[in-house]
Amino acid sequence: MAVESILHPSLIVPVGHVEPVPRRIRGLIGGHVVFDTRRALYVWEWQAYPQFSIPVADLVDGVLHDDRHTEQLGAGPAHRHTLHVGDDVRGGAAWMWGEGAPEPLRDTVRFEWEALDTWLEEDEPVFVHPRSPYSRVDALRSSSSVRVEVDGEVLAEASHCVKLFETGLPTRYYLDRTDIDWSKLNRSDTVTRCPYKGTTSSYWSFDGATGPHPDIAWTYDFPTIHANRIAGMTAFYNEHVDLYIDGTALPKPADFGGGTPR
Repeated sequence: MAVESILHPSLIVPVGHVEPVPRRIRGLIGGHVVFDTRRALYVWEWQAYPQFSIPVADLVDGVLHDDRHTEQLGAGPAHRHTLHVGDDVRGGAAWMWGEGAPEPLRDTVRFEWEALDTWLEEDEPVFVHPRSPYSRVDALRSSSSVRVEVDGEVLAEASHCVKLFETGLPTRYYLDRTDIDWSKLNRSDTVTRCPYKGTTSSYWSFDGATGPHPDIAWTYDFPTIHANRIAGMTAFYNEHVDLYIDGTALPKPADFGGGTPR
């Protein structure tokens, strides 16, 4: 049997790329609609995923005040603004694109994601950042066997799994609860969110011979509909464990950690 590959499709969208968003996009603070637009743009300030840029004309309750501060962002120069919504003031919440940014971004503004309380695509909430139209997330049942070791101790062994393929990231191997030795794992308080998979239900750490190995596994009890096959299953970071697929050691990929289960 061929050895499992650690290779995966690379990200293809260049920094500075701009595309139209064919969806209604709204942003809310409290009970106020800051903006409501069907003319939003995707703008890639870095390769991994885009941000929304909103036409200034489509602001509803939001009022922007120029902070008179300019920075070079991924897609070009931008002027920082403070957002006022009723009595609520969100300092440095928005960036108005300046001369030198891509032409389609003229008269649009990119909001800091955490500056708003709620983001909506149509009537569905969006978390963490916009989902890239060029990324796929596929969860496929597989008869590949999986063994997980750390410091020579077996933490999990399974005769099958669900493989999660996410554009630009290593394959993740989700295992049934019955295939994991929970006596060796300690639950942590870590919680992370992913726009493609949802919010984690739990993280797990391991204290081994070489010391603590924090947050090496995670579970989604209630993933998004796009990844519903991984519901209640657990995956381990390929980067931080010894992973054997069909009996063959899988080389460790570069560390994609950063606090988000990938």
